[in-house]
Amino acid sequence: MESSAANERSEMALYGGGRESMVGRHDVQGSKWHRWDPHIHAPGTVREDQFRGDWNGYLSAIETSDPPIEALGITDYCVLDSYEAVVEHWESGRLSNVGLIFPNVELRYDVGVPKGSAVNVHLLVSPDDADHIVKLKRFLSTLTFSVEGREFRCERSDLIELGKKHDPSTASNAAAALAAGVNQFKVNREQLHSKRRQDPWAKENVLLAVPVSSNDGTAALQDDAAMAAIRWDIERTADVILSGQENQRLYWLGQGSVTGNEFASRYGGSKPCIQGSDAHGLDRVGKPDGDRLTWIKGDLTFESLKQICFEPETRVFIGPAPPTGAFPSQIVASVGVTNAPWFKNGSVSINSGLVGIIGARGSGKTALADLIAAGAYALDGHLSDKSFVQRAREHLRESTAELRWDDGETSSCDLESVEYGDFSEDPRVQYLSQQFVDKLCSSEGLAESLLAEIKRVVFDAHAPEDRMGATTFEDLLEIRTTRARSMRANHEIALAEAIESLVQEWQRSAGMKPLKHRRDELLKAIERNKVERARLIGKGGDERAKQMDVVSRATEAVRLRIRAAHRRLQSLTGLRDEVVDVRKNKSPLRLDQLRQSFAEAALVPGEWDAFAMAFVGPVDDILNARIKEVEEQIRLLTGPRPGEPVPVAGAVVSTQSYIPTGATPENQTLTLLEKESGRLRALIGIDERNANSVRRLAEKIGKDESTLAQLNRDVDAAEAAPERMNVLNKTRQESYAGIFDGIEAEETQLASLYDPLRTRLATERGSLSKLNFSMQRRVHVAKWARRGEELLDLRKSGPFQGHGTLLERVRCELLPAWLHGSSSQVADALAAFREAHEKELVAQSKVDRQDAEAFRKWWGNVAAWLYSTDHIEVTYSIQYEGADVEQLSPGTRGIVLLLLYLAIDRNDDRPLIIDQPEENLDPKSIHDELVEHFRAAKQRRQIIVVTHNANIVVNADADQVIVATCGPHRSGQLPEIEYVGGGLENPNIRRHVCDILEGGEAAFQERAKRLRIRTEP
Repeated sequence: MESSAANERSEMALYGGGRESMVGRHDVQGSKWHRWDPHIHAPGTVREDQFRGDWNGYLSAIETSDPPIEALGITDYCVLDSYEAVVEHWESGRLSNVGLIFPNVELRYDVGVPKGSAVNVHLLVSPDDADHIVKLKRFLSTLTFSVEGREFRCERSDLIELGKKHDPSTASNAAAALAAGVNQFKVNREQLHSKRRQDPWAKENVLLAVPVSSNDGTAALQDDAAMAAIRWDIERTADVILSGQENQRLYWLGQGSVTGNEFASRYGGSKPCIQGSDAHGLDRVGKPDGDRLTWIKGDLTFESLKQICFEPETRVFIGPAPPTGAFPSQIVASVGVTNAPWFKNGSVSINSGLVGIIGARGSGKTALADLIAAGAYALDGHLSDKSFVQRAREHLRESTAELRWDDGETSSCDLESVEYGDFSEDPRVQYLSQQFVDKLCSSEGLAESLLAEIKRVVFDAHAPEDRMGATTFEDLLEIRTTRARSMRANHEIALAEAIESLVQEWQRSAGMKPLKHRRDELLKAIERNKVERARLIGKGGDERAKQMDVVSRATEAVRLRIRAAHRRLQSLTGLRDEVVDVRKNKSPLRLDQLRQSFAEAALVPGEWDAFAMAFVGPVDDILNARIKEVEEQIRLLTGPRPGEPVPVAGAVVSTQSYIPTGATPENQTLTLLEKESGRLRALIGIDERNANSVRRLAEKIGKDESTLAQLNRDVDAAEAAPERMNVLNKTRQESYAGIFDGIEAEETQLASLYDPLRTRLATERGSLSKLNFSMQRRVHVAKWARRGEELLDLRKSGPFQGHGTLLERVRCELLPAWLHGSSSQVADALAAFREAHEKELVAQSKVDRQDAEAFRKWWGNVAAWLYSTDHIEVTYSIQYEGADVEQLSPGTRGIVLLLLYLAIDRNDDRPLIIDQPEENLDPKSIHDELVEHFRAAKQRRQIIVVTHNANIVVNADADQVIVATCGPHRSGQLPEIEYVGGGLENPNIRRHVCDILEGGEAAFQERAKRLRIRTEP
């Protein structure tokens, strides 16, 4: 128990022990980038002093440094003379731009290197304690160096004595003796580490920094195998590495040649790298080699130097300028409320990185988030009983939320207008309110809201030049899939036409037998009628009867030719009308559709005209000529022709035939033939009654012969139907396969839409590697089977008897091809299914096969059902650990949602405000799945989180913590709300984190554990 308590005290000591800094500056806006020079000498430095006592030049060089130096580590060898001198100048008013000055005591380990030098070690010392100089000198005096049996302490008098002993020529010169003594003094590394462990003040306030260069650093030991263990021990016990080289920074972050558990086991955890100017003369002040300036993110306090031990990757940077995050126009710098006496701060400054808003329940955390969202026009749609603005609306009637952005711009919103949703601006922040997160994590909100967000992120992942002018995911999807969907639609039309034609051919083929029977019966009837007509005519003599029969036959033949000509004329005039309709209506409409569908083709009007549907060749001339030809044919067949005799009423019946001698009766006009028939009837002497009978028989024979001609055509068509059905079956097969060609093309285009994110996710590790965007066919097989069952009599015995049996067969025989097959495989599968079950389907028809019309209609419905594809769609979804997001628990959906905004949506650089995301998540999920993404996302966008969870604040390394405090209830008024801000390096803020947040102290411990920070050297 005592050891555990000691470890805990050591951990808190490394965080500053909760003590208020006496030197340095705390910023209510939290952690910011400041330039440090942690290794700089001053005039009077013990060794290699090249300043020549020019204090004014030295101080002026620091004061005019660009970028300005705001923290100084004044370095000297073994003593504090230079540091004390600089502090004295600082206290007198110089170096006003510098917020922190601390001692950097340079020592050397008693480890020789091949060049005859030694490995340096620096003691970086906190100046927070007002007595830190006294305590540091006392600590240094405990370090000793033995020469010829005498121990010399690391303090001025002993160092002078050591110098005189080593170089008697310095006996009369204390400064020279001190320099000689310092040059000889070596500290034993075991002694230094032991003394620091034993001294509570040193353990809390002294960091060890070692260079890894090859002249005075550990790299000088690399060629000596015997020194490998010593080198390892020196580097392992160091808190900070002195190097500005990028390869060294990566190595000490565990991202070099040694990584992972091996690195942690060897060195105890990652280590920060810092670089100073190591100036010994004016020309070097604030000018490190290679312009490798040190930037530390935090307050201007020594505590920030300690913090880089916990966040060596994100809290320290070496380069000409610090890292930049979001653009200034996308950073909320402060929020305020007018006409709000309850808002004690007036305005609250906000950090540009990760901001955690904490406080007890009801303290005003959500109020601050709502106010920021309102001032950024993002509160619309987030009002509910949980929202502050909704609950406090009676007290906000004359209040305005005002934001100041980092680029100096301001935005504001009358809080009364929020209630009525009166917004005219686009949201300038992304607000994930509690109700928004709850909705997206619920099954009700999943279908639309979460998938809509996923689509937005997918769309934003495409470079602007790849968006083809689209402004939304739906627009881009429409552009990308137009060809595929058009292909599918065209094949669906062709399939429907093929099925309709097949049903007609099947009907023809099935009706061939009754057609032939009807034809045979009609032939018999015609023969009977002709016999009867001959009987009636025969009374007038055999020769004239024969002539009458010849003329009757010719008359019927001409009538048939006239009817055929009239049918042709009707078809030609119908075709001419269709040509007119195409030109006037269909072609312009189709051209307009093309223009709309392919507007991005950017063709000019003259070019579009070329795409109008036009008939090839002189169709008008052809049609007009043929119509004129048929009209002339009808006129010539009907008669009378020029020169034909015209009958005279009441004239004596001529014995001379109207048909010229030797002429073929069938080549005469109908008018002439009918006149000849009348003459013959009169000569034969048929009475009026018989004449009427002959006329009726002639008409019936003519009608029946017309019907017979049609029956012959129908029989010919029925006999040819099987061959045409073979062709149509092939067309149907090809059209059905073509639909799936369209589906496959749509799948390809959808996949290309997700490629930018899929490619990135494939290379990610951790929780992001669990995410995947999936493209798949969704087959509503039960729906398709139900439609089939509606066409069948499920009571009849057979393979499809009873509900569900059809579905079982479909799942076995068709579903695999529908889900994963190529177009040809799907078409083959359906063809096999149809051939295998066609007779069985007919056997279980709901319609009596004897009812030909009803059965034909039923069979058409079956064919349309079999080849329907509306139950198949191409879908896209986001998966987490292989499960579709729809199947995830609300908590896991919450993880996916936050991953979406933190890690996937890298194109939206607006501030992200999240209100209590832990409501849907367990603490372990937050730590394991999201902390690293909070840490990464804050590097590129401002994130403001209202939270009760210490992991988000501590392990995600919040740049600012805003503590909300609510005063007592006031009758008829809002209670006063106050916000106090600062960084985690601020002891007061850390204390609030530990007191307010669940697992606050445990989170600090966990961070140390995660980074494998040693609590004791």
